[in-house]
Amino acid sequence: MSETTATTTYRVDGMTCAHCVSAVTSELSALSGVDEVVVDLEAGSVTVAGTSSSDEAAIGAGVQEAGYTLVGRR
Repeated sequence: MSETTATTTYRVDGMTCAHCVSAVTSELSALSGVDEVVVDLEAGSVTVAGTSSSDEAAIGAGVQEAGYTLVGRR
């Protein structure tokens, strides 16, 4: 059985600079099942693509590890 790739966008509070983008991208890219991470600093969001892109608990933990707060899905 193969897993389906999904894309989910989340709102993240606290990101203000390129370092923020790098930190969130690095943490989320390291998660199993995540194929792509796109951070939109201006919108305060992150879009995650992969088989676990909708695992909000794992995404939230990664965002928190980077030092920011996952607010929820967009």
